[in-house]
Amino acid sequence: MTHAAFTQPHDAGWYEIRVQGRLDPRWSTYFEGVHLTSDADGTTVLTSQVIDQAALHGLLAGLRDLGLPLVSVARIDPNPVDHPHHDTTGEAT
Repeated sequence: MTHAAFTQPHDAGWYEIRVQGRLDPRWSTYFEGVHLTSDADGTTVLTSQVIDQAALHGLLAGLRDLGLPLVSVARIDPNPVDHPHHDTTGEAT
């Protein structure tokens, strides 16, 4: 059985990952397709669509490798209008 046999359509989704510390926007290149915003509380919010749980774990592993403490991981509604941290300017709102 291949990995694709285990991937279900419900595995894909949008996630908001909050880490302690500030990531420079240039890190969005390292985390392909991830939108970064910095909050006033000293955290960075990463918003991304992931294709499956393996991709989510890969993203989390990249954050671990940078030594950034994980604050939260939440699956979010795909409509970016509903999420103040997901805008096109890269600025927290």
